[in-house]
Amino acid sequence: MGTILDYLKEYGDYTFSEKPLNEVDSLVLCQFAYLKFDGIVPGIKENAPAVSMGYLDSHQDKDKLFADERYRENNMKLFGGMLKSARFSTMRMNFYVNIIEQQQETQFSAVTFFLEDGSVYIAYRGTDETIVGWKEDFNLAFSEPVIGQLRSVEYLERAAASFSSTFYMGGHSKGGNFAVYAAMNCREDVQERIDRIYSHDGPGFRPEIREKGNYEKIAGRVVKIIPHSSLVGMLLESHAAGYMVVESKTFGLLQHDPYTWLVREDEFVRAKDVYKRRKFMDETLNEWILSMDEKQIHTFVDALYEVVSASQAETLIDFTADWKKNMMAVVSAFKGLDGETAAMIRKIIASLFELAGERAKEEIKEGWQERTEEGKARLEGGKRRRKKGEGHKNA
Repeated sequence: MGTILDYLKEYGDYTFSEKPLNEVDSLVLCQFAYLKFDGIVPGIKENAPAVSMGYLDSHQDKDKLFADERYRENNMKLFGGMLKSARFSTMRMNFYVNIIEQQQETQFSAVTFFLEDGSVYIAYRGTDETIVGWKEDFNLAFSEPVIGQLRSVEYLERAAASFSSTFYMGGHSKGGNFAVYAAMNCREDVQERIDRIYSHDGPGFRPEIREKGNYEKIAGRVVKIIPHSSLVGMLLESHAAGYMVVESKTFGLLQHDPYTWLVREDEFVRAKDVYKRRKFMDETLNEWILSMDEKQIHTFVDALYEVVSASQAETLIDFTADWKKNMMAVVSAFKGLDGETAAMIRKIIASLFELAGERAKEEIKEGWQERTEEGKARLEGGKRRRKKGEGHKNA
């Protein structure tokens, strides 16, 4: 067993003509979509020819491709493995889009890959390291589509107009949600050409969004894959929708990282289902979200964003890098929140630090405990002072 990096070493000598695109190839391409192609891969409005892997490798700004510090080391290995392989070395890419708008709370990025056998794969990037991109994940809980989802449809129809063949599409994390949303809301002539839609640990949809988009028309072509301790992929997801559960080499929310998913030969190692404890927590969070009306959801998402933004960090990397400093600002921002909202936000923030690493997770847990104990101590001290004061009065 190995990961997608090992898969490139073992199956990289097979061309797509010899072995057609599979589920592992899809994850490779969706992870590759996280690279920062700005100024290197032509934009969708440029009407320029697609560029090759060799062009990326020789570009003077090549190092900028790996600017996402979360995946920098592994992304460099991924690029190197793809470049050396017969399977991906001839791949070309075009129609790159990357939009981040703070005021509209949207982060949207997509790119189209042209493979050796003539296959085409449209990939949507998942949540990047920006705070605004992360907030957009939670905006998916609303009954109205977010701007990124609307853009995913526009991108699909425009990119698909440049070629006439059938094609694949997909994404990791929020990118998986965008891929499915675009597929079920695009024009019928485009929809008919879609071979498969891959959602790699991508969030689901509120029931009303699924119904409006005529999900049933594409349901048979959707391949949803989640790790066995999934949180992101189980957000607003119902078991009835169907998904494949795979093994990971790590634990908890760290399994959201595609580089931890286990591969045997040319497919993922299957697991029976999501862990029972994780599944219970996922179902509890989904029930809580679906029980709220639009106003309550707005209040919750805005409160969550304000708490995280209180650290003044622009990216999740900055937020988790110096948790001790940011913790003080975060704790202060909790003042005024009702108990249920504060409890749910506390769990989510703890999960963010879990994404940053096991050590950070333990430290954040200890930090909450210390502050809880300090609060209890201050409360007890206040009670003792009041009792002492009452004793003096009675005397």
